[in-house]
Formats: sequence, C-alpha cells, structure tokens
Amino acid sequence: MPAQIVLVEPEIPQNTGNIARTCVATGVKLHLIEPLGFSLSEKAVRRAGLDYWNDVDLKIWPSLDVFMDANKDTRMYMVSTKSSVHYASVVYPDDCMFIFGKETKGLPEQLLRDRSADCIRIPMLEEKRSLNLSNAAAIVLYEFLRQKGFPGLQTESSYFSV
Repeated sequence: MPAQIVLVEPEIPQNTGNIARTCVATGVKLHLIEPLGFSLSEKAVRRAGLDYWNDVDLKIWPSLDVFMDANKDTRMYMVSTKSSVHYASVVYPDDCMFIFGKETKGLPEQLLRDRSADCIRIPMLEEKRSLNLSNAAAIVLYEFLRQKGFPGLQTESSYFSV
C-alpha cells in the first residue's frame, strides 16, 4: 500500500472532509483516531469531501494507543512544527504513514519525544504557528507521491494540447 494519512483527534470537519477528498483523488487510505471533534454524519464533512465521501478508504480507531500498537510494523512520520527535519529532505519508503495531530494542539508531546527520529516539518516563517491541517496533509502527501513518480495518477492533461 502507498502512503496513508492519519489524523489524530481531528476537530474541524471541513479539514477532515478536504483531506478525505485528497485521499480519494490519490488512492490513499485515511485513518481517523477518536475522539473526533465532530460527527462523521455532519454536513460540513460531507460538503468538504463533496461527492467523494462515499469513496474514502477510511479506518476509524478508538484511540492512539490502539492505532500505534496495530501498526507498529509500518514506518510512521509525525508531522509537527516542533521537528527540525524538513519534510522534503526525507526519502520515504514505499509504505508509510503520515501522522497529523489535532488542529489546536498538534500531536501529543510524549509521542513526539518517543518518536523524535520520525518527526518531520513543513518550513514556514518562524513567527507563524502552523499551516491549515488539510494544506499540510496535501503538501506532505504530494512530496511522497512526487518521490514515487505519481504512481497510478494521471500526470498530463490533453485539455491544453500544443
């Protein structure tokens, strides 16, 4: 399986819907770790995912501990503003997961300490707190896909043929 996106306790339904749409468009599995800050039946999640929501390859986990234990053999990258490793400087394996924390707090500090060698960051101005979660997920995912040559994705369009 290619990269997978993991959202730990997401709080904003529009972000999750946007990320779900990105996952569908790229053939990537989405994992949601409870508790969620919203109901998956909310219109906002479905609206952000548009007509893609029914196509999401989705797995919901009851807790971060259960998720981590079940996926201990998969390479994971914790995406955090607290890392010093630039996300595009890493050569990603074919099968890995990108873990994102909740919008207001990020990932748990203990997880970042325990997995410090697996933490990556997206560069931004020092005085800025963070990027939007759905933008961050797309940035990191598309770097992974770029490194792999965009497997299975349409990379050219005949719309503007020259």
